[in-house]
Amino acid sequence: MQLQGRVLNEGDVTAELLILDEPLSFWGGFDSATGRIIDKQHPQEGTQLTGKLVVMPGTRGSSGTPGVLGESLRLGTGPAGLILNKADINVVAATVVVAALYDLHCPVVLLEAEAFGCLVANQVCTVNSDGVVSF
Repeated sequence: MQLQGRVLNEGDVTAELLILDEPLSFWGGFDSATGRIIDKQHPQEGTQLTGKLVVMPGTRGSSGTPGVLGESLRLGTGPAGLILNKADINVVAATVVVAALYDLHCPVVLLEAEAFGCLVANQVCTVNSDGVVSF
C-alpha cells in the first residue's frame, strides 16, 4: 500500500514503524543519550525510538525540542524518521539543522488523519523524499 504525505523534511528511509499512543514531549520526555522515552506519564515510557520510523499523533513541547531531538540524531540515538498527523515547527527545525550541520537525514512526513490510521505498528515501512509512505 502507498500513502501520499506532505514532506516537511526530505529523506529516504526504510524502518520498522513505532506508533506512539500519545503525543511526546522531547524536552523532558525523551533522553537523547539513550533514545528512550523517559516521561513517567507517557504510556510508552521506556520505549526505544532509536532507528524506528516513529508515528506520532502530535507533540507536546517547547522550543527545547530542536536541541533534544537534534542531539539524538547527531548521536545516532534518534528515530530514523517521523510520520506526523500535525505539523510541528520544532521537530522540523531539529531535522533541518541536523541535515545542514552533520549531513544526517531524518525524513518528516505529514499524513492526513485517514492515511495516518492505515499504519500498523511493527510493520516495515519506507518513506521517500517525495512523501510517499509505502508498506
